[in-house]
Amino acid sequence: MFFPNILQRLISVSLFPFTIVYCVVVAYKKSKARAMNFGIDVISIGNLVVGGSGKTPITIALAKDMKNVAVVLRGYGRDTKGMFVVASKGKILEDVDTSGDEAQLLALKLPRAIIIVSENRAEGILKAKELGAKTVFLDDGYSQHHIKKFDILIRPKEEPTNLFCLPSGGYRETKMMYSFVPVVLRDGTDFTRNVIFTKNEEVIDKLPSSIVLVTGISKPNRLLEYLPSDIKTEFFLDHHNFTKEDMNTLKEKYPNDIFVVTAKDYVKICKFNLDNIILMDLEVTVNKEIEYKF
Repeated sequence: MFFPNILQRLISVSLFPFTIVYCVVVAYKKSKARAMNFGIDVISIGNLVVGGSGKTPITIALAKDMKNVAVVLRGYGRDTKGMFVVASKGKILEDVDTSGDEAQLLALKLPRAIIIVSENRAEGILKAKELGAKTVFLDDGYSQHHIKKFDILIRPKEEPTNLFCLPSGGYRETKMMYSFVPVVLRDGTDFTRNVIFTKNEEVIDKLPSSIVLVTGISKPNRLLEYLPSDIKTEFFLDHHNFTKEDMNTLKEKYPNDIFVVTAKDYVKICKFNLDNIILMDLEVTVNKEIEYKF
């Protein structure tokens, strides 16, 4: 979808008629959407390219110093449906199975915020307003064109060579949409990623020699630039719900290794109380001054 070889390009071209249909449907829905004004500031963090791009770390970076702030997200990978208030100003109200990994991570990183999961984002915004929020962030909210919001799009450092939209390529909407949003944040230019490794809450300056990267995030290869070149890897599907059996299998396969996991994975793995875990915590610094105009 992103960097196709010759055979994959042929498959992509063969799917192009479906891409035309997809684009027409998206354009029609956008033209019919009437943006609802909720009477509070709504900021959407999104991307045009399918998959992970750093939306959650960007949301954390922008929301961490705000007062009366809420984050509303769908809650991918959770075992529930409907709306749940995951956390409210320092108190975590739901577990990771109910909330999903991203919402649980937001709850831990933003102790002063209200965190809500809801497939219906409008319902989530209304609940956040009811709970006293003055500003609401929509994590992965660009496609919610029926909501009046300030759009921020994240642009990858290395952009796909396949410029088609789904299903021929990896774009949700055409690339030219970067020109129609108030703010675009370019990875590596407008924001930078900083990785901190910790074990038992103590910072590690040098990683051990025998380590295995265990992760269930989208595009896991993007983590490798922060790790030794000879690291072993165990990649799971995005939002994978780690089980005790998963961890037992990994321990049998790598009896003498230490596992490196991201913060998003850790919120699902920590319940197993493993000793051989190093947390790879990603923080984002936004280098671009953002002027919000609602």
